[in-house]
Amino acid sequence: MKYDLEERTLKFSENIIDLLKTITFTEINRPIINQLVRSSSSVGANYCEANGASSKKDFKNKIHICKKEINETKYWLQLIEKTNPEKKETIKPLKDETQELTLIFSKIAGTMSKSQVE
Repeated sequence: MKYDLEERTLKFSENIIDLLKTITFTEINRPIINQLVRSSSSVGANYCEANGASSKKDFKNKIHICKKEINETKYWLQLIEKTNPEKKETIKPLKDETQELTLIFSKIAGTMSKSQVE
């Protein structure tokens, strides 16, 4: 089986969007929904940009942005869960995926830092 992080991050963004389509658009939810769409979709977009990077420095920068965006996504997921506790079971696998993606991007960034030292 081929592992494709671009496809995985795209699927993650799609799953976030699918979740958000089921949430009532209220004054409280509106800004959280908007931020969650932005941060979750930015993860995959920046990873795609990293793969097309013009240099190692550019690649490393984009991976660091991916790490920041996945952490921000985790934050917004926690808030959307707080404002929509009935969605807790639907949100859990998305929160789990944010943790896995955080570990993946941290590993990539760590590997880049080690290779630049050598």
